[in-house]
Amino acid sequence: MSIKQTFDNAARDYDLARKQLIPCFDDFYDSALEIVTFPLTNSIKILDLGAGTGLFSSCFAQRFHNARFTLYDISDKMLKEAKKRFSHIDIKVDYMLKDYSKEPIEDTFDLIISALSIHHLTDIEKERLFQKLFFNLNSNGLFINADQVLGETPFIDKIYRNLWLKQIKKNGVTGTTLSSALERMKEDKMSTLSSQLNWLKKANFSEVNCWYQNYSFAVYSGWKK
Repeated sequence: MSIKQTFDNAARDYDLARKQLIPCFDDFYDSALEIVTFPLTNSIKILDLGAGTGLFSSCFAQRFHNARFTLYDISDKMLKEAKKRFSHIDIKVDYMLKDYSKEPIEDTFDLIISALSIHHLTDIEKERLFQKLFFNLNSNGLFINADQVLGETPFIDKIYRNLWLKQIKKNGVTGTTLSSALERMKEDKMSTLSSQLNWLKKANFSEVNCWYQNYSFAVYSGWKK
């Protein structure tokens, strides 16, 4: 099964168990919002990579009412769910069926965001993506990735995985939900946090930093200065 088919199949129910499967859900998403320094009234352009159902973009839309959003995803069914999410919100949103890792990114943006998507790329693809994103950011633009990272050693990564399983079971995740999540995780190609921060620096990003980490869940960013 391709990664597109995997997420097509999951689209309808994808958001239902988000808080169970991301034990640090509130801090994870809130920390990404807190580091954005643009005035809330600015008419900024925001690109969401692997936007899925639009959950991450909707968090920013609640703050930046004058922003224009562009959502990229390889799954038309995921984008269909995103359209439903934004159908009753007075905000400008463009939806594009696109594989951002292989296809050109059109236009330039003030803010490029991504949540739980880039970890599906190989190390080489991540490094190339970061180089590409630098050129698609406007001056003083910001890239934020809220994602899952690999432990710095196999030992640490095993602890990450075991703690995650313990947390989600405590949250009451069902066997069906866990099975679906584990099936999607077969597409994961996670990289260490240290590697990703280094790739951002190599791509000429400034002020590269990890702002939040809860085991495998991390939020990091870089500016184009």
